[in-house]
Amino acid sequence: MVSGPLLFAVLALGIAFIVIATTRWKLHPFLALLVTAYGVGLASGLGPEQALTALTGGFGRTVGAIGIVISCGCIIGTALERSGGALVLANALLRVIGEGRALLAMSCTGAIVSIPVFCDSGYVILSPLNRSLARRTGQSMAGFAVALSMGLYATHCLVPPTPGPIATAGELRADLGLVILYGLLIAVPVVFATYLYAGHVGKNLQVEPPAPGPTPFASTVPAPPAFATLAPILLPVLLIAAKSVADLPTRPSGTGALRDILGLIGNPNSALILGVFLTWFVVRRHGRATFGDWSGEGLRDAGTIILITAAGGAFGAVLRETPLAKLVGDALATLSLGRFNLVLPFIVAAGLKTSIGSSTVAMITTASLVSPLLPALGLSAGLGPVLATLAIAGGSMMVSHVNDSFFWVITQMSGLTVPQGYRVVTVASGIAGLTALAGVLVLHFILA
Repeated sequence: MVSGPLLFAVLALGIAFIVIATTRWKLHPFLALLVTAYGVGLASGLGPEQALTALTGGFGRTVGAIGIVISCGCIIGTALERSGGALVLANALLRVIGEGRALLAMSCTGAIVSIPVFCDSGYVILSPLNRSLARRTGQSMAGFAVALSMGLYATHCLVPPTPGPIATAGELRADLGLVILYGLLIAVPVVFATYLYAGHVGKNLQVEPPAPGPTPFASTVPAPPAFATLAPILLPVLLIAAKSVADLPTRPSGTGALRDILGLIGNPNSALILGVFLTWFVVRRHGRATFGDWSGEGLRDAGTIILITAAGGAFGAVLRETPLAKLVGDALATLSLGRFNLVLPFIVAAGLKTSIGSSTVAMITTASLVSPLLPALGLSAGLGPVLATLAIAGGSMMVSHVNDSFFWVITQMSGLTVPQGYRVVTVASGIAGLTALAGVLVLHFILA
């Protein structure tokens, strides 16, 4: 098994190959990711069978996690766009918030939605509105991609009940209520900083939003009203949120039939399927045949997104079979930074996130590495475990790139190329992580 600097070199070469292959050689990202996953696995010392098992396992798990969600989300988005409903909703929002605040509105919407909803699912659900706002305002899709994705990302990583911060708080024995309170507090500057970057990148990187196809019967069938268009977007969010509340340790909905029902309909797959049926009801005046055609278009779009995202998941799964996580942890666990010891868990989580792609895995792995070190770091008492949890959460944002399935969801649903994805998603996630670290350090010096 390859170890030490050679393993990091293999990873760097693999990422460089993806960028060059997709930009200069015009190789499809799906193929580039699979070739890289094989190559990195074998070059890291995995046996052919082990590399193949990791690749296919990671691919299958990713499809299982996001396949139905993305498919249903694309059907909902296509139907709302083709019927004209998404544009009606965008116009209504702009009348309320003003065109100059559209980016801020999407940042805040993403931050609210992602408290109970995974950021991948949230981006799929809100993409139709994001694209319609970009078209309606004439602004670059790049800015809206940053605004929505980083709003989602901030609370996904910093605020329970998403699995990463919950598991980290549990491992470090941090007070969950305080993690939620201070996580929300730190999420505010993260959302604001990435909103400012969204405005910057929107002015300097022009990306046209994916254009909607032709709208059958547009001249005779009116678009659905704004509140009806909002319903298929809002319903899955509310159902998933209800399940998240029901799953809290206090079990507010009990342990009986109500919780079972919420567990069923609040699962993202079930929630999006129900959203599809509600979409059909909203656009029913266009006829069943037309809705069937729109569903087919949405599924064709979903196929590419799912395959590329799953290939990214396969790449991340192969990396997790290598000793990367242990090497990063061992290399950083012996550092001592004095009053800035909170930087250590941040750096460990950032190294793992950048190496293996998953924010949740980076958080959980870092928590297991850092937990026995808390007394030596002076973080085992008082607010120490809470701040260490949030430092790990901030590090898990650093940075999203080609081995992260969220990177591919954003780029593919926003019409971004791989280089544009690095400029939009990777840089923005770096800003988010560093802002979170700054927030944690400020809280430490004020409260500790």
